[in-house]
Amino acid sequence: MRGRLALPIMITVIGEALVDIIVDARGEVTSVVGGGPLNTARTVARLGVGSQFLGGVSTDPFGQRIMRLLDADGVNLGGAQVPEPTTLAIAQIDESGAATYRFMLDGTSAAAVTPEMALSAIDPSARAIHAGTLALVMQPLSDALVAVVAAARNEQIVMIDPNCRPSVDRLALLRASLDEVVGRADIVKVSGDDLEYLFPGRPTIEAAQALSVDTESLVLFTDGANAVHVIRGDADIVLDVPRVPVVDTVGAGDSFSGGFLAWWLHRGLGRADLADLDLVAEAAGFGIAVAGITCQRPGAEPPFAHEVEGGWA
Repeated sequence: MRGRLALPIMITVIGEALVDIIVDARGEVTSVVGGGPLNTARTVARLGVGSQFLGGVSTDPFGQRIMRLLDADGVNLGGAQVPEPTTLAIAQIDESGAATYRFMLDGTSAAAVTPEMALSAIDPSARAIHAGTLALVMQPLSDALVAVVAAARNEQIVMIDPNCRPSVDRLALLRASLDEVVGRADIVKVSGDDLEYLFPGRPTIEAAQALSVDTESLVLFTDGANAVHVIRGDADIVLDVPRVPVVDTVGAGDSFSGGFLAWWLHRGLGRADLADLDLVAEAAGFGIAVAGITCQRPGAEPPFAHEVEGGWA
């Protein structure tokens, strides 16, 4: 059965789809469809902006589950399904709702996307490209991500989210992949955990500012329940994060990114408009609201536009 009608594509999200095996603080086990890029693509589509997910989805039963979810949310799948088994993550949820992860990556569906597959599947009409997370440390998917970013048209917005996973322990490949893409990035979204991993021993706000200067990009620094910083060079706009009852934080950062991009594209804004930090702060505020709702739900269940205060539907 068909789900929501897929909208004309405005953003292509390249990266991994996987299944999260969630273990709560009592040891109870559930599973949800996840993967940072998939969560971002679903957020964008649920907010009424057309999205394409460019990643490997297996033909196995888990992959069929992922396909049903993409279909239900109206996300376009770039390319065909692949025979490799579905990528898995084990998410351990602590008493505060925070998640830590372990992954089964090599030889799985997410890793299977090649540069040739990605470049042939990407929608040329997309106005933005979102890339990152585990896709930066899986081969050949990391090569595909680099190729897609390198092929971005001059007018396309490129957003990079490293979403570092120290438990994967592939820092050299992560740095190499990031070095290939940050030079084209218009926006780099980072968390406190990302900055601590990439810049050990350096204060996170100082690291975020240095990242903006070094890459000449807009940096969106999200720090859990703390403030969000909108940073461009020496400029730093600090946005408060309202307190909400947290069920878990799965997908919170991904839905923030999806909310930001959906707000931006819905309003017809482009790459040059990112120089207006007041507009950027408005978009980030919407992303905060989207992430706050996601945190109040188990797993990665981003809201629809009508559920977000200040939404447009």
